[in-house]
Formats: sequence, C-alpha cells, structure tokens
Amino acid sequence: MAWQPSPDSLKTLIGCLKNSHNGFDKVAQKEAEDMLGQAKTSPDFNKYLAMIFSSSVPPAEVSLSPTDYSMVRMAAGIMIKNAVKTSYALLSDITVAMIKAAVLMGLRDDNYSVRSYAGSIATEVIRRGGIYAWPELLEELLNMIGDVDGQTTPATQEAAISAMRKICEDNAKLLDREHNGQRPLNVILPKLIEASASQLPKVRAQALAALNEFIPRKSQAMLVNIDALLSQLFALASDTNNDVRREVCSAFVALVETRADKLTPHIAGLVDYIISQQKNEEDEDLACQAVKFWLSAGEHEDFWKNIGPYVTKIVPSLLDGMVYSAEDIALYGSASDDDEEEDQDKDIKPKFAGRKPKRNANSADPSSGTSQSNAAGSTYEKISEMDQDELEDGEIEDDFDIGDELGGFDDNDDMGWNVRKGSAAALDVLARDFGDVIFGCIMPYLTENLKHPDWPQREAAVLSLGAIAGGCMTAVTPHLPSLVPYLIALLDDPEPLVRQITCWTLARYSSWAIGLTDAAQIATYFVPMMEGLLTKMLDKNKKVQEAAASAMATLEDKAGVKLEPYAGPIIKQYVRCFEKYKDRNMFILYDCTQTLAEAIGPALAIPNLSDELMPALFKRYESVPDNSREMFPLFECLSYVVMALGSVFAPFAQPVFLRCVKIIHQSLELSLAAARNPQLDEPDKDFLVTSLDLISSIIQALAHDKASMLVAETQPGFFELLSFCLEDPMNEVRQSAYAVLGDCAKFVFPQLKPSLGTILPILLKQLNLDDILDEEIDSGFNVINNACWSVGEISIRHEDGMAPFTDELLKSCVEIMTNPCVPHGVIENAAIALGRLGLACPALLAPHLHTFAEDFLVAMDDINPSEEKATALLGFTLVVTQNPKAMETVLLHYFRTIATYEDIDLRSPVKQKLHDAFQHTISVYCQIVPQLKKFLEQLPAEQQAALQAQYRIF
Repeated sequence: MAWQPSPDSLKTLIGCLKNSHNGFDKVAQKEAEDMLGQAKTSPDFNKYLAMIFSSSVPPAEVSLSPTDYSMVRMAAGIMIKNAVKTSYALLSDITVAMIKAAVLMGLRDDNYSVRSYAGSIATEVIRRGGIYAWPELLEELLNMIGDVDGQTTPATQEAAISAMRKICEDNAKLLDREHNGQRPLNVILPKLIEASASQLPKVRAQALAALNEFIPRKSQAMLVNIDALLSQLFALASDTNNDVRREVCSAFVALVETRADKLTPHIAGLVDYIISQQKNEEDEDLACQAVKFWLSAGEHEDFWKNIGPYVTKIVPSLLDGMVYSAEDIALYGSASDDDEEEDQDKDIKPKFAGRKPKRNANSADPSSGTSQSNAAGSTYEKISEMDQDELEDGEIEDDFDIGDELGGFDDNDDMGWNVRKGSAAALDVLARDFGDVIFGCIMPYLTENLKHPDWPQREAAVLSLGAIAGGCMTAVTPHLPSLVPYLIALLDDPEPLVRQITCWTLARYSSWAIGLTDAAQIATYFVPMMEGLLTKMLDKNKKVQEAAASAMATLEDKAGVKLEPYAGPIIKQYVRCFEKYKDRNMFILYDCTQTLAEAIGPALAIPNLSDELMPALFKRYESVPDNSREMFPLFECLSYVVMALGSVFAPFAQPVFLRCVKIIHQSLELSLAAARNPQLDEPDKDFLVTSLDLISSIIQALAHDKASMLVAETQPGFFELLSFCLEDPMNEVRQSAYAVLGDCAKFVFPQLKPSLGTILPILLKQLNLDDILDEEIDSGFNVINNACWSVGEISIRHEDGMAPFTDELLKSCVEIMTNPCVPHGVIENAAIALGRLGLACPALLAPHLHTFAEDFLVAMDDINPSEEKATALLGFTLVVTQNPKAMETVLLHYFRTIATYEDIDLRSPVKQKLHDAFQHTISVYCQIVPQLKKFLEQLPAEQQAALQAQYRIF
C-alpha cells in the first residue's frame, strides 16, 4: 500500500513551517523551529515535505492565505534541498521517489518560486546521486524545454532549461561518458541547439550557456554538431536580448580555443560583430565577454594571424574601452586624501600563504599567480612556496590584487573584471602578437591624449602606453628619453588615479631604465624613476601608495643586485612606510621588503642596512597576533629576509623560531579537535605552511650549532610536531614539511637521527604515486618532489640506517622515474635520491641495477653539475662496481656520462671521490670487456679525448 500522510501531522507541520518564518512573533518562531528540529528525526519527515511542496493548494483542514501557503511551500523546498545536500545517501528509496515526483510537479507549478526551487532540488539530487541516479530526469527536462506535449507553459520551459543548464555545468564530463552503450551528450546537444531557437529569450540564453559548457571539451558529440551550432550562433548574433548575445560572444571565445578553423572563414564579420558588442554601454557583462574574444584570439598560436588585417579597427575600440566610464568616475574619481584613515575589514583582501606572484613588468596579462615551476626544472632541490611564482602558460586569473599586472591600473578592486581591464589586457596581447604595428596604430592616440586636459583621457593614454610595453618595446624605446621624464612628472598629477596608473606604467618600462649603463643616463632616468616611486609610496592617497609599492617591488625584482648602491635610501623609505601604512598597504610593503632581500641577498646583512630595517620590521612583527591572517605575508617576508641576513639574523632567531613552533602546535591541536568533533571548524592550514617555511629559512640561515640548539630546545619535541605535519591531509602542508625535513637532514642531522625510525616509514608512504588525486596533481607532485629530496639528504648521512628501507625506496624511486606522467624535475630528484641511496646500500641495490640504470642515466643527462649530482653519481658508481655486468645494455651511455661530467666549480671532497670511483670502475671494465677501447670508439671524438685526458683509458 502506498504511503499516506497523517492529516494531523500534516496540519501540524504546515503550521510549524509557517511559524518558522514568522518574524513578527519570535516566541512562535522559536517554538516552530524546535518542533521542526524534532520532526527531522522522523523517517517520514521528508515525505511530508515533498507532499507539501508539490501541492498547489493546502489540505482542506488547513486555512491559509495563498501568500502564507506559498511561504510554507518555499520553506518545505528549502528543507528538501538541504536534506538532499546533507543526507542524500540516508534517504529511503520511497522518500527519494517522492522528492523526484515533487520536483517534476514543481517545475510545472504556476508559482515562480516553486519552479525555481524545484530546479534547484533537481540539480542537487543529480549532484549528490549522480546522473544515473535519475536518468529519466534529462528526458523529462528536454521534453519540457521543447514543449513536446504542446501544453508546457513558458514558465515551465524556463524552469526546465535553468535546471538543465545547472546539470550541464556540474556534469559536463560525465554526460560525455558512455553508459550502457550510449552517451547522454549525443542526445542533449542537438536538443540544446534546437532550444537555442526558442521564442523565449531566457530559454535561448540558458540553452547557449549550457552549450558553452561543452565547447571547450572537444567531444565527439560537439564535433558532430559543430556546424549546426555555428549556424545557430550566427543566427543569434543579432538577437535583441543582451543575455543571448553575451552567450554568443562566450561561445565565440571558446571556439577560438577549440575550433578556430570554423571561425576563420567568417573573420571579417566576426571582427565587426565583436567590436559592436564591446561598445555596449548598457550591459557591462556583454561588453566584457566581447573583449575576452581578443584575448582568446591573440593568445591562440595561429588564429591571431587572421585578425592582423583588422588591427586598425580593433585597437581604437580597445583604446575607447580603456577610458573610465562616467559612472566609474563618479564612484572612484578625484578621491580625497585618505592616508590617515584606518582600513575597513572589507578593504583588506585575504592573504594566502606563500603565494607570492612573479612580477613581470612586461606583461599586462592578469595571469600572475603560481605554478610548480621547479617541479619541471632541472635542478635538484626542494620546492618551496617561494619558488612557485608563475601560472602555466596561457592561464588567466580573473581575480587579482592591485599588485598584479592588470590589478596595478585599477583604482578599486571591487570593480572586478571589466571592459577597462579586458581592453588593456587585449591590447597587451595584440602588442605581443603584432609588435611595432600596434605602436603605429596607437602613436596618434598617445600624441593627442598623453597631455590631454581631461584627466580620464590622460589616464587612459598612460594606461595604453603601459599596456603595449611588452610587445612594442623596440618601437617605444627611442621615445623613452622624453616619455619617462614626463611620466615621472605625472607622479605629481592632481588626480590620484593618474598618479596610480603612472606608477604601474613606469614599472612596465623599468627594465629599460635598469638596463642603462651610462652614468649620466642612470642619473637622468633610473634614479629619478626609483626616487619617484619611493616618494609616491608615502602619497596622501592609499591607492597610490599601493600602486607605487607594487611598482617598486617590480623594479626591485628586475634590477636585482644593481640596487645595492641604493639600498640605504630604499630601506629608509620602507622604515617610514612601516610607521605610516595601514593594514592593507602593509601587505604590499612586506612584498617590497622580501623582494629587496631577494634582489640584493647578503648585502642586506651590512650592519647599517640590517640595523635600520630589522627594528621597524620587528616592531610590526610584535604587534601582529598569532591568529591574524597578516601572519602569512609577514612570515613569507621574514623567510626572504632571514635567507638574506644569514647568521646576522641569529639575535632574532630564537623568538621567531619558538613562535613558529607555537603556531604549528596550536594548529595541530585545533586540527585534532576538529577531527574529533565535526561541528568544529577546521583551522586555516596556511598558518602551518608559513610557519614551516619560515622555520626552513631559519635552519638554512644559521650556523649548524645555533640551528641545532633551536631544534633541541623546542617543546613539545620538534620532530614529533614535524611528524604530524608530514602526514597532514593538505598537500601544501606536507610540501613545506618535507622541505623542513630535508633541511634538518642537511643542517641538524644529529638532532634528527633519533626520530628517523618514526619518520622514514611516513616518508616511504609519501612516495606512492597512486595517492595523488587528479584534482590536486600539481601540488601532489610537489610533495613527492620534496619527499624525494629528503630521501637523498637523509641517505648520505644515515648510511648505517637505510638498509631496512632500501627495497621500498628502490621500488618507489623506479616507479617515479619510469612514469611518463611525472614532471621531469621530480624524476630528477627521484634519480638523485636513488643514487645517493647507493652510497648507503650499494650491495642491496646492485642486484636490481638493471631495473633502473637506464632511467637513472637519462635523468642525470639534464642535471647541471653540483654536489648533489656528484654524490648521486658516486653512489650509482659504487652500485655499478658491485654488479658491472648489469650495465651491458647501457654501458656506452654510462661512459658518455663519465666523459661529459664536469664539475669545475665543485670544491668538496666529493669531487676527488667521484673521480677515483670513475677510475676504479673503468679499470673493472677494462678487465671484463676485452675490446673496451674499440667499444668506446663509438663515442664522439671529443668524449673519447675527455676519457683519455682524465682517465688514461686509450
């Protein structure tokens, strides 16, 4: 018998739902909420909710106004969605069936809110249960969208397409997978294309939005339907609805990346269309989407050539888009002096641990973020957060700070991505594509507007000059002797937004000033540029301060050691800024300080510099609470400063080290408490990351005895805390923890050694490639990279203790070296770790030499000479002497490695040990390979000569 509700229970529940939203009677509201909380424990609770939600009229025994009953249904819909979201797996089959039925009825309801909630519940069911938990839903939605029965109302069609769009957005990949011999996308795509021709504007727009989820995926279904889609896009290009045209522009942007060949025949009309849409002053979102087309087109390896004949049309449209709109001027223009005002919480963007962007003053692309660059490099080292300084090529980050490349010309971060930013970014990309041609297009505009009496025109001209720096430097350079002094003068413009953009543009041309070699030119251009930026760091407007500080950091990054003669004045100004800055700009000041430390390195340790900087930095350090997010940029800054100061940091080391340990301890305790009690929030792991990174810097910077003392005196035990970090579920924490572990092996091994019995088994587990999640693949490889680095550092110092772990380490390193999906830099670190393991356990590795010799040698080929490479080759050679016959297939490669190895800069005893080991191995092969000399004649003449010169082999 089908489930039936109790009339009394139904009536009571409706009353509770009504009263729970009764803001006029707090007592009744509280009682209703309590009763609902108790009712949730009933297995029938969600069945009642489904019945109420799907019933357009209340039960006969309930007397409610249409408005009140509508509110009751909304409350029921909210509770159903929350139940699906939090407890879907616990719902009974009957309950789920009733919810599904209620959704289908709700989509056809006359009440807009009910239809909206029905769509939300449907997408939540799919999100929690998967597409195939409700396969008939897609067909039902498509039927509603297409009005298959001829009786579907426009409202229901709109509700159905909205739900379908959300489902496509959440399940784009899954819909293209084969299931029971069919791919849902093969059916969905034609129906969505058909729906994009609907008489209803909302259905057209949402259908296109759903289609846009699949264009970037290059699926077979899209390949089959691409011509039909293109035909429909061209038909909709002149649609009267802005939302539709916005999705059309979005589709063209995506098609540039996936099927540019389909757009090429239509390029002339497409250029005119995009220009017309980006000039839409009524719809900023539409104009922004149109501008993105130029970004996409300009970055495509071939398609950009097709727009070459039209740049004289495109560039003026971009220049027009770079002028502040009247609305923006009203909101942000002519800002008053505000340097004495305290920052509001909303003004301070969250700062995340160790995410220092790599500045590129020759890039106006907002793609400043992070990448795992060293993971694919060719040097044997740990990856620290300080190393992660670029996005992968082609990535664009839409959300960026003012210190980022495009953020530097925006007066207010709240504006987000807009036509102005998009136009400047597009101009930068086109300048890189077409070079001096763009400067030819822009020169008349600059001549007319750089000194325009109206500041918005003047400001836009300065922005455009900065935007083309990356691609037009050759053409602009002859004009810089006159442009740079004018820009420096503009730093005193009465309009703050002009001063702000001028800072950014000067940073874009700082490489020119830095490259000057004539003393007179340096004094005329570089010094005034630097002094101007330093002066503006204490401008009366905080936004100008921020732009100047960001520009100064860029200049430091490019100038490097050339800044040493000017370090005194720079630090003096930074000290004034530490006294003056409010919280928001303090973050960028940390960036300036750490970039200076990175640029001039040990020169910062000169007493008159460090003695002035450190009191100001530590005054701020002592004022920041342990739980403040300001700790992230502060600790990151200190990490760079510590590395620059080296042993000069010793007087400050103990309190900083102990504070880091304290923060780590507190974070671990909070994590443990959250694991035990799900109601508690998980602590912010960035506190762990930045504390570990700063500890790493301190251990590297101090002399061995001082670092050892810090570690030994830590309470609770330092390596006990580190062990917990090595097993933290967050990749970034483990990455930093393994960096600390390797540093401890290098600098405080006697203190580490007693804990290795606990730590090495943890380290072994970390080398398992199968544990890397697809969605965290880059950070997962960073962890493995640092774990490999730690293995190598431990192995060369723990020769008497590595035997029990050798088999597992060998297996893991070989799996890493032979997996084609592993970044090259990680492979190199695994190879060096394995080679160094050979120093400890050559006899144990020798029987397995044939399994890793070739991969090891291939990895060694690309690694620059260093002590790490020398110790790895030494360990490998010791293994070879234990089993020389195992090298039969790679013997020529091995001798090539010996012949080409150079370490002229290496001064450690390892150099002689490696030479002696090579010599001994050669003598072994002379005995077991009768025709060795003839065999080696296969090598190039220069390699044969090197072997003769160094080892007297011929």
